[in-house]
This record gives sequence, C-alpha cells and structure tokens, in this order.
Amino acid sequence: MGCSLEEIYQEFDAPLRRFIVSRVADRSAADDILQEVYLRIHTHLGGMRDCRRLPAWIYQIARHAIVDYYRSRRPGAELSEFLPAANDPCADDVNCEVVGWLGPLIDELPDRYRQALTLTVREGLTQQEVATRLGLSLSGAKSRVQRGRERLKDLLLGCCHFEFDRYGGLLDYQPCCSCCAAEGLVASR
Repeated sequence: MGCSLEEIYQEFDAPLRRFIVSRVADRSAADDILQEVYLRIHTHLGGMRDCRRLPAWIYQIARHAIVDYYRSRRPGAELSEFLPAANDPCADDVNCEVVGWLGPLIDELPDRYRQALTLTVREGLTQQEVATRLGLSLSGAKSRVQRGRERLKDLLLGCCHFEFDRYGGLLDYQPCCSCCAAEGLVASR
C-alpha cells in the first residue's frame, strides 16, 4: 500500500464509497462527501509519516466529513459522538480490537496523564489545543502526552502477550491475565 493519492484512490475508492453510502442515504450527497474526503486527504497527505496507518486515517477523515455533512443540514440538532459502525472495515482487525481496550486502560493512568490522553485520543485535540486547555506550554503538553502513552503501553504490554511483525505492526494477541476478560476488554476469539 502506497501513500500517493493515485494509489489511495485505486485501493480505497470503492470501499470508501460503500462506507459513505451506508451512512448517507442521498447518493448525490455521498458523492460530495467522497470528494470532500479526497480533498482533505490531498491537503493533509504530506503530514502522513506512517503509511501503515493510512486506512484508519482515511476512514477517520470520512467519518468527520459525514459528521460535518449532518451538522450542516441540521445546525440545531445534536449528533451522537460516534456514528453507527455498520460494515466497518475495522471490524475484523486485531488493531481495532486492541484500540477498543484503550479507554479503560487510560482510566487507570494517573490524573495528569489521563487528562492529556483523554483530550488527544478520545476528543481528538491537537497537542497545542491540549496545552491551551490544561494551561501548559506546548513542550509540557507534548511531554505529558508522550509519558502518558509510555505508561499506557506499559499497562497494555503488562496485560497481554502481543505478536508483532518485523515493522512493529500488531499481528495477534493472547490475553495473559484475567482482568481483561473480567473487565470485558478482550472479546472472545
């Protein structure tokens, strides 16, 4: 999988179109949203450092474009924080399963790290926005987020056994403790 716009279009056009159409009934609006997604991809593709994260990034852009579409149609209506995930391409992905565990693990962190990661991971704020919200310098916010990620990683690796490929990508996992099963963090595999 490449990171060029042409390669992205070839690989993701049909599944991305189905993803959007499954959430937006109006075919014309879905086409407009798809074009908006490609525009956002083109605009921000230069900042993509790790092409392995490309699918998640693209679908996040699509979800945000869909939310923007619904917000523009009903300016007074509140939307759920999360859209329904019918036919979500992430459904059978091991990475997506593990990402689902992060919420409860973030809640176990000390308050200063929990706040920083909640703002970045759950609310999607940039580190500059985190710095402003928490009254920190940008370097202080970056440090807090990085340390929080390290502690989160330690919690995750201390909880289960993970198998990685040679590039550090997650291949599989095995729960090693009863706390994951007891908390409902590990889906039965």
